[in-house]
Amino acid sequence: MLIHGGGFVATRTRALYRRAHTLPDYIGPGMHILLVGLNPSPYSADVGVGFARPGNRFWPAMLAAGLVDHARDPRAALVEHHIGMTDLVKRATARAAELDADEFRCGHERVTSLVRWLRPTVVCFVGLGGWRAAADPRAVAGVQAQSIGSTTVYVMPNPSGLNAHATVDSLADHFRAVKKLVH
Repeated sequence: MLIHGGGFVATRTRALYRRAHTLPDYIGPGMHILLVGLNPSPYSADVGVGFARPGNRFWPAMLAAGLVDHARDPRAALVEHHIGMTDLVKRATARAAELDADEFRCGHERVTSLVRWLRPTVVCFVGLGGWRAAADPRAVAGVQAQSIGSTTVYVMPNPSGLNAHATVDSLADHFRAVKKLVH
């Protein structure tokens, strides 16, 4: 692009910044549950909805647990069910293995700030590996011994189709356990 006039000398310009390939946070006051994914996939970042791939078991498990009425609608989850969504690491990657420990630790600091500010009843980290990298290498799924302020921390397995150990039923059981912590 050339710039002419107004005292400018014609020159080429280029963008110094570009929009991050990520997902927005769906958060707000009055949240009961904050769900924290590991990081968005490129597919999810493209469509603007977390856990959007058809093979991902997140939304089917959320529906089976009775946490939401609509699949793939994070805005409705927040507005109708007081369930917020964010990611531990905001950078989109095809596999969580592409992330490094520093990204998880920095993401944990960001999520901790969100939790201290918005004070949901429960924060649920959806992906045991991310929680282990960010906070506790020996963690097991379930309620954690540490909290964030007065907020209970729950950690569950990753619902990605790449995680062969997690089924819709087992993930729904985790979501039901999170729901019980609120009610």
